[in-house]
Amino acid sequence: MTAAVKHAFQAEVQQLLDLMIHSLYSNKDIFLRELISNSSDALDKLRFESLTRTDALPEKELHIRLEVSAKDRALTVDDNGIGMSRQEVMEHIGTIARSGTKEFLKLAREHHQQQLAPELIGQFGVGFYSTFMVADRVTILTRRFGEEQGTRWESAGGGGYTIEDADRPEPGTSVTLHLKPEDSEDGLKDYTSEYVLKSIVRKYSNFVAYPIRMNVELKEIERDEKGKPTDGAEEKTVVQEETLNSMKAIWTRPRSEVSEDEYKEFYKHISHDWHDPLETISAKLEGNFEAQALLFVPSKAPFDLYSHHTTHRGIQLYVKRVFIMDECKEVMPEYLRFVRGVVDSEGLSLNVSREILQQDRQIKAIRNFLVKKVLETLKDMLEKRKEQYLSFWTEFGPILKQGLLDWEEKQERLLPLLLCQSSHHDKDLTTLQEYVSRMREGQEAVYFLTGSSRETVEKSPHLEAFRDKGYEVLYLVDPVDEVWVERVAPFEGKKFQSVGKGEVELGSEEDKRKAEQARKEKEKSFKDLMDCLKSHLEEDVKEVRLSNRLTSSAVCLVGEAHDLSPQLEQMMRRMGQDVPKSKRILELNPSHPLLQKLQTIFDQDAATPELRDYSRLLYGQALLAEGSPLADPAGFSKLVANLMAKAIG
Repeated sequence: MTAAVKHAFQAEVQQLLDLMIHSLYSNKDIFLRELISNSSDALDKLRFESLTRTDALPEKELHIRLEVSAKDRALTVDDNGIGMSRQEVMEHIGTIARSGTKEFLKLAREHHQQQLAPELIGQFGVGFYSTFMVADRVTILTRRFGEEQGTRWESAGGGGYTIEDADRPEPGTSVTLHLKPEDSEDGLKDYTSEYVLKSIVRKYSNFVAYPIRMNVELKEIERDEKGKPTDGAEEKTVVQEETLNSMKAIWTRPRSEVSEDEYKEFYKHISHDWHDPLETISAKLEGNFEAQALLFVPSKAPFDLYSHHTTHRGIQLYVKRVFIMDECKEVMPEYLRFVRGVVDSEGLSLNVSREILQQDRQIKAIRNFLVKKVLETLKDMLEKRKEQYLSFWTEFGPILKQGLLDWEEKQERLLPLLLCQSSHHDKDLTTLQEYVSRMREGQEAVYFLTGSSRETVEKSPHLEAFRDKGYEVLYLVDPVDEVWVERVAPFEGKKFQSVGKGEVELGSEEDKRKAEQARKEKEKSFKDLMDCLKSHLEEDVKEVRLSNRLTSSAVCLVGEAHDLSPQLEQMMRRMGQDVPKSKRILELNPSHPLLQKLQTIFDQDAATPELRDYSRLLYGQALLAEGSPLADPAGFSKLVANLMAKAIG
């Protein structure tokens, strides 16, 4: 047996421990919930191991046990789960290989000297370290299933920890907390008290699938056969083992028998999120095979929602109440990855593997059923509980829109759920149905403009004619908007049309005819000038033409109907894709005085170098107006300065 070896904590771990030791958290009871959840996970893993190894299950029933020593002020949480090897202890306890750790610490520092919300602990997966809120010293004794040698880990939360080989009769893990003195001002309860421990377990862990046991003291009086106290009988204290939780799978119980508080606590147990869920969905699939599901829509987005490299808890899969896997991605599409919950199937094989899951028709049926239930719930929320849906959309709207990129998804189920910013509202969001109900007579398209923000889009010159003639335009400012609008089907027969692409034809047929006739007349007057400007910009634009969309600005850039937007081009380049430079169309406002003055200069001397400079200035102005970067900012700045000096002189 090797001697104890001292190790230093990883820097992030040390910062976490300092935070916990000098805790700013108001609810310190959470440490017990986290330890019980860890034990439950270890028991799940051992039970899963037993599906392929008959020797995995111990002779004793799988359980979690609380052991208390009031004299020594010690509390132990023990389980006979899968346990940990020495290497696993060092990896899981001494090091935090999670991308969210620095974000956790950043938030903690931002809340310095304030009461921190306890959801940070669960959300960032650092629950074990919450033990140092209530303990001066923590000891772990563990032995992994399949190994003979156990491991002891111990730390007082200082600069490091010690680790050594140790004897443990059976696989499993014991975490012993050497408790701080009870202090009502600091929020520390007596965590050796039976009453305190019972109340915490029943509040947070009543639904854990394994028995949580503890020895309790009962007062008894000797009684006769009729149950009456005997003469001179004295009260005596007896110790009896008691199971503290109900253990009944909450998803198998009728919804009428489960309280909202129970659902909330179960959600927090499986998700490690300390916020209450926004919505609870209980569903049962019946037919050729059966499955039950209990799903939750979170109220807050997890920190790793947009990270595809960070593991996040999704849907847990059970078969006949036997845990199979913690994150079954096969039963929920990527665009609903924020949904948490449990699915319990009666028909799947207990030795199901991921390869089987990907091909199993029952899994596909379960997936279709769950997606339908989630989308129906969101639709009902939108129609009947609008404020609640707005809260959901703020957190998960951009993720939900990713479903419009899924070729297998029925777009008609998602489009009615979209909320968009609009020129019709300063702050309120609108549905597509509401937009269509406000469309002008004869309007055949849903008009939109994409951009990086509402502020950028609102200032775009592309909106001028639409604004002047009273046409509503949707502002689509999420990165995913650049993609789905290019492939989405019409909504209620109305196609989607970007106001920054193609020709603009607004108004009645008579209005369109008159506008086109007027433009053609003006084109005759400015044709030679536009040809001249195009010759100076032939490397950047494919055409120079007069505009029907500009009413106050002098110039703008537009694309053909199927061209990539400039924002999408930038996104693709940032992702390392080789996107060839595309030429767009430079549109000029025929009513702007600038065009008249350029025509005068052209009439005087068509070969003057001034027209080359003015053409570059117009092109740069058009790029800046739409929020696109200049290819040569320094050159553009110099050009502006030279022209200003000339004008002032």
